[in-house]
Amino acid sequence: MPQMAPINWLSLFLLFSLIFILFNMMNYFIYLPTTPKSKSLNFKKTTNSMNWKW
Repeated sequence: MPQMAPINWLSLFLLFSLIFILFNMMNYFIYLPTTPKSKSLNFKKTTNSMNWKW
């Protein structure tokens, strides 16, 4: 079985490292967090529910 030259191991390492970095960058920059559209309505709902009627 032929052995692999060190330059081939280095090129494989660089190739897989580049693919790994690109994959992680794509996952990081594609993600879009969803923000609540109306914060004032949510705040108003919580304040209305806190009214005590003694």
